[in-house]
Amino acid sequence: MMTDAATLAPVQPRRRALALSGWDTGVGHALMILVSLVCVFPIYWMIVTSLRPENAIFSTRLWPDAASLDNYAYALRAVPMQRMLVNTFIVSAAVTAVQLLSGILAGYAFARWRFRGSAILFGAVALTWLVPLQVVMIPNYLLVARLGMIDTLGALILPHIASAFAIMLLAQSMRSFPTEVVEAARMDGGNHWQILWQVIVPNLRGTLASLAILIFITTWNEYFWPLLLTRSPENSVVQIGLQMFISSEGTQWGPLMAASTMASLPILLIYLVLQRQVISSFMKSGLR
Repeated sequence: MMTDAATLAPVQPRRRALALSGWDTGVGHALMILVSLVCVFPIYWMIVTSLRPENAIFSTRLWPDAASLDNYAYALRAVPMQRMLVNTFIVSAAVTAVQLLSGILAGYAFARWRFRGSAILFGAVALTWLVPLQVVMIPNYLLVARLGMIDTLGALILPHIASAFAIMLLAQSMRSFPTEVVEAARMDGGNHWQILWQVIVPNLRGTLASLAILIFITTWNEYFWPLLLTRSPENSVVQIGLQMFISSEGTQWGPLMAASTMASLPILLIYLVLQRQVISSFMKSGLR
C-alpha cells in the first residue's frame, strides 16, 4: 500500500498540469482566432462593399441583398486599371530584380572582402536605411527631371536600384555562410564570381525568396514617389488609380472598393502562396 501511495502521489499534480496546459492552449487558440477575424474582417468588408449597389453602399448587412459587379465595370471604365496593374507589376518586378542583384554583389563584397574603410562604408550604408524616402524625394526628383525621365516607368525604378536593407541582410547571411565551403571552392580553382553564383547564391534561395517578396510588396504599395513623378494615368501605377476615386466632391466608395480589391488581389495571392517565406523574412531580418 505504501508503494501504491508513493506511485500515485505524483500523478495528481501531473494531471492538473496537463489540464492547465490544455486550458491555456485552448485560450491561446481562441485568442488567435479572434485576432485573425479582426484582421481579416476589413478585407471581407472591402469585398462586400465592392459588390453593393450605390443605394446600399452604407448598409450594415454582412452580405448585400443583390450582389452586383457594376462597381468593377465602372472602375475599369473610369480608370485604366488594367494598364495600371501591368505598370505596377513591371515596376515592382524590376525593382525587386535590381535590388536583389545590387544586394547580392554588395553583400558579397562586405562579407568576403577586407579593405580599408569597409566598416565605415558599411555603417554609412546602414545609416541610409534610417533615412525615409520623403527626405531624399526632392533631390531624386531633380535628378530624374534632368535625365528627362518624368512620367516614365524608368523614373519609378531608378531611385530604388539599391536597398540598404537588402545589402545588410544579404551581407549578414553571407558572413554566416560556412567558410570551409568557400575555401574548398577556391582551392578547386573558383574565382570570386564563380564562388558567388555557383556556391553561395544557390544556398541562399530561402533568404533571397523572402527578401524578394518583401521588396515586391513594398514597391507595389508605394504611393508618394509615383504621385510626384507621374502625369498621365497610362504611365501611372495602381495606387494612384485608387486616389482618382477620391475628390473634393466626394468619395465614390463602391468603385473605390472595387479598385482596391483588384489592387489587393495579386498581393493576397502571393502572400497565400508564399506565406512561409514572408514570415521567415521577418524573423531573419529581426523584425517583429
